[in-house]
Amino acid sequence: MTAPTPAVIEAAMRLAVERSQRVKGTTYPNPPVGAVILSPQGEIAGVGATEPAGGAHAEVIALRAAGRLARGGTAVVTLEPCNHHGRTPPCVDALIGAGVAAVVYAVPDPNPVAAGGAARLRSAGVAVSDGVGAHEVADGPLREWLHKQRTGRPHVTWKFATSVDGRSAAADGSSQWITSDSARADVHRRRAAADAIVVGTGTVFVDNPTLTARLPGGGLAERQPLRVVVGKREISTESNVLNDDSRTMVIRTHDPHEVIRALSDRTDILLEGGPTLAGAFLRAGVIDRILSYVAPILLGGPVTAVDDVGVPSIARALRWRYDNVERIGPDLLLSLVPV
Repeated sequence: MTAPTPAVIEAAMRLAVERSQRVKGTTYPNPPVGAVILSPQGEIAGVGATEPAGGAHAEVIALRAAGRLARGGTAVVTLEPCNHHGRTPPCVDALIGAGVAAVVYAVPDPNPVAAGGAARLRSAGVAVSDGVGAHEVADGPLREWLHKQRTGRPHVTWKFATSVDGRSAAADGSSQWITSDSARADVHRRRAAADAIVVGTGTVFVDNPTLTARLPGGGLAERQPLRVVVGKREISTESNVLNDDSRTMVIRTHDPHEVIRALSDRTDILLEGGPTLAGAFLRAGVIDRILSYVAPILLGGPVTAVDDVGVPSIARALRWRYDNVERIGPDLLLSLVPV
């Protein structure tokens, strides 16, 4: 038996990340984890991802697929295997019982209830290493879950689309469509993985959105996020956001902190409201990431993506940094996080 090469381990971690992305949004309150079992010869023997709550964790799924090939092999996992007996037994028990020789994971588990898996594995004679693919995992499928574990509150992403000159609509108010079909398909994919989409009553009045996640063919995605409408004005009972496509929560407040508290049982929140709501959330300091879809068009006019954010001068500007820039069709997707 020879240990898998670093290149083989890295390839297995990329596969584990891809599998975890597939189940993102379906596993709450458990994290979306991916796992790959390599045979003693370094070949892929089993692949798994976390099932919905109450189902098996990624490692158990991968071990079932690998069968006897797991003995003496290597488990490659996006998150430190859990050492906690909740709805299912600890994953470390399954790994030890299967006789794996080594475990490689990307990021440690910050949850004190489930942590300690690495130490338990080492005490059983299993070789353990971490950090492989840590950036891809922490900024990818586990971004929101890790944030919730560390801060105790949901992760909020402000998503919006603008022209290259920063306008979210033309002078006459028309905004469909600023970005391309490719960009809108990406938005629907993200909606399907989110726990909730938040808009203000102004957006409901002006755009009458449905706020659903749709498939490329136009049909509804299997999983729909909770639709949340924020504001003190009454909305029409005929509003699209109140149809039967998904559940809807109406929160009678203008305070972003009250919205966050009302959604405290969620992990991944998309803020898709207009400039007033976006400004309020920015002033409150509760936005954790910005996703800006920028189209190569010029609109001019007064309609911008955000209103007052409480910045009186350039010296007091809210500072962010790019953590990713991606081309989507003819558009750019800018991902930013606070400095």
